[in-house]
Parts: sequence; structure tokens; C-alpha cells
Amino acid sequence: MDEEDIRINGEQIDGETVILTDEVGRTIACAVERFLEVEEQEYALLIPVDAPVEIFVWQGEDDEDEEAIPVEDEEEIGILFPIAKAVLEEQNLTLKRTAIVLTVEGDLPDLDEEDDFAEVSPNGEDDIEELQFLASFYHEEQEFAIYAPLDPFFILVRMDEANQPHLLSPEELKKLEPMLSMIEDQLLDDFED
Repeated sequence: MDEEDIRINGEQIDGETVILTDEVGRTIACAVERFLEVEEQEYALLIPVDAPVEIFVWQGEDDEDEEAIPVEDEEEIGILFPIAKAVLEEQNLTLKRTAIVLTVEGDLPDLDEEDDFAEVSPNGEDDIEELQFLASFYHEEQEFAIYAPLDPFFILVRMDEANQPHLLSPEELKKLEPMLSMIEDQLLDDFED
């Protein structure tokens, strides 16, 4: 882990950074927000150093019925990535194919217009996610949009003996999920203060 000055979404943060690697070898640089110990196992709650972004596809019959659906298929993301990267470069943002989530390096534009803001309910869930619109593009006559979540994007990892982060197995995640929700709510309150 590195002790250095880092920036998260343009804000200077003092703290530890770690590099998380996923199962296919992609990496993501993260700041350690908090360490946790559960049943003698060390965990950490991380926040990506670069701003997380999501690609959404607009689906529906007309403007009123249109719904933003997150693109989650890795193959489809692979096809859309070069187009999205080129569109974001026009705003001096560098799109990265990082572990866990796509990220952009650079300063996000200020959120000052209603057109720059959206609320979506991913996968039909009850939770509403607030997003900042960054850009849109078309691929094969289908409209796509790139948004950055307004809430911090937390990643829970297991720390090994060498203090290196590892992704959680589905079983570990399910076991820790109730505690994680409570911690995330507390941290979101801290971010808003």
C-alpha cells in the first residue's frame, strides 16, 4: 500500500491506496476508506481513485416510457468501450476498463443543470440511483448514455496477510451484506455532512 496524496473526484485525499485486481487481471486504484474486522478476518472498504461511470442503454417505445438500463454484459461493454472512450475524450476525460467498474480519469464537469442529472432504478430495484450525465452516443441505431454516480462507489474487499486486497466470493459478500449496508449508510451520511 502507498501512503501518498491522492485525488478522488478532484478532491485531495490523504491516505492509503491499494491496487485491486479482478479475476481477468484488470486493476483499479482505490483509497482505503475504512478497515473492518469480522470473525478475525480483516476487510477494507475502498473507494476508486478515479470516478466510476456506467454505460446505460435507453429502451422504450416513446420518450415518456423510456428507461435507462445499465449495460452489464462484458462482451457488449467491450464493443461499446472504444466509442464511449472517444466521446469522453472530447471532454478531456479518459475512460478506463478497470476492475469492478469502468472509471474516468479527469475532472468531471460541474453539475449545475437539470439536464445533467438523472435518477434510475437499476434492474427494477426499489433503490433510486442518482447519476450525473456525461455524454451520449449511438451504436447500431441504439442510444447509449454515460453517467457517473453521485454517491460514493464502495468496494468491500478481504485483506490478506500481506495487506493486499482480494475480491469477495459470493458467499462472503452475502454473509457481510447486512453489515455492509449499515456501514455504507453511515459513510454516506458522513460524506453529506
